[in-house]
Amino acid sequence: MIVLGIVLILLGLLVASLKILLWIGIVLLVVGVVVNLVPIGGSRRRVW
Repeated sequence: MIVLGIVLILLGLLVASLKILLWIGIVLLVVGVVVNLVPIGGSRRRVW
């Protein structure tokens, strides 16, 4: 997801008419970083 965001940001920067790709890339990059930093399902893992 982070790599996809970076690719979209680069495409948005290279092609001036595709500003929407730049913003989608930024959003994907931020969401990817947040998902990687925040553990999904809480910090406690239950082991039975």
